[in-house]
Order: sequence, then structure tokens, then C-alpha cells
Amino acid sequence: MKQTILTIESNSPLTSAVYRLDLRGAEEMQRPGQFINIRLAGHFLRRPISVYDQDGDRLTVLYKTVGAGTEQLSRMQRGETLDVLTGLGNGYDLGKAGTCPLLLGGGVGVPPLYLLAKELRAKALPVTAVLGFNTREEVFGEAEFRELGCEVTVTTADGTYGTRGFVTDALPLNYSYFYTCGPEPMLRAVYRATNTSGQFSFEERMGCGFGACMGCSCKTITGQKRICREGPVLEKEEILWAD
Repeated sequence: MKQTILTIESNSPLTSAVYRLDLRGAEEMQRPGQFINIRLAGHFLRRPISVYDQDGDRLTVLYKTVGAGTEQLSRMQRGETLDVLTGLGNGYDLGKAGTCPLLLGGGVGVPPLYLLAKELRAKALPVTAVLGFNTREEVFGEAEFRELGCEVTVTTADGTYGTRGFVTDALPLNYSYFYTCGPEPMLRAVYRATNTSGQFSFEERMGCGFGACMGCSCKTITGQKRICREGPVLEKEEILWAD
């Protein structure tokens, strides 16, 4: 974990609620699946946001405006600075991808899969990505994943774009391993529908973001794990779903 001041290079909407934030000044490379924690003036708790991409000292995140904090963030302009904790979380383990990895993202669970796809494609692995949304107006990221050379399927719950249904309705017949991120109902469905091992990245409300408060703990076969510290990525075989 590193505390640093990053400068906003751009902050623009991708959809009516999802924004792309490009920051300059990152000193360390982030791993796929890690997140940053942003301090916003007037708010006690930082806002945890998954890393979307990194190119040198430019760090990119995609975020959804869901409350006062992210709404405030969406109004910030080029040249303003942010107090940011970087290098948080364990990230995905690329070494288990096998020969044909599958990526499953739902809504704002899509962004952390982009850097993962980028690094898997750099290893010349064929990558299949299934991106799930509620409706056409919420879709983002399809072109970017295709530009990496991924085979991409987009699903919408209402059928207004791509395949009608959820990511589990578009699972390919063959894949060696899977990586997923999204809301818990989607993760539970992926757990039941997949037939290989895989890694789940959990979206949780966090207090401190680095393991001090135990506010985001999750029950596993080896006891409680903190999503912000031992996670956000957990192996399929260790997860114990709460009733």
C-alpha cells in the first residue's frame, strides 16, 4: 500500500452513471484485480475503486455514481488532485489461467477484468469475456475488450442489447479456468453454473480499505477473511456463502 497524490488528467462519462477517471503520478504498477482508495473532501471514509488499466504513471479507474462521494468525484476537473491509497488487495493470480481463460463481469464488476485481459493477451492466451448489464444504456467496455483480441459476448437482462439474460446464460462450452467480478447475486450464480475452478473478486463496502477495521470480512473454509486485505479475490473452493 502506498499513499500518494495523483493528478486528474481526464474525468468523463461513459454512460449516464459510469465515468472514466485517468490519473497521473502513479509510482508503482498495480496488479489486475487490485483497487485504490480515494479520499474526498468532506467525507470520512475513502471510496474504494477497482483498477481498470495502467500505462506508465497513468492510472485509470472506472466508477459508478451511486452516492454523494462518487457524485462529488464526477464533478472534479482536469488538474485537480486526489489523495489516493494504491496497491490495495491481493489481485488475480494469472498463473492458474490455463490454456483458455474465461472472464465474467457484471456491471461495475467489468472494469477490474480489463487489465487482467490485457495481461492474459500479452501471454498470447485466447481470452473469452462475457460482460453483463441490465440494459443497453448501461453497456460499456465491449470495444475495448475486442481491441485486445478477446472474444466478447455482451448480455443484458432485458434483452435490449446482445444476448438476453445474464452472464451465466452465455457461458462457452469450453474454458480452462474463470475469473469473475460483480454483485453477489451474480457471483453466486457463477459459482453454481461453472464447471472449473476460478477466482471471485468481491464488491464490498469498506471502512479503512487495508484490513484494520474488519468491516468487510467474509466467511471462508479457513475462517474470516478481510475482502480489502486477504481479498478482494477469493478462490472458488474456499468460499462459504452466507445464507
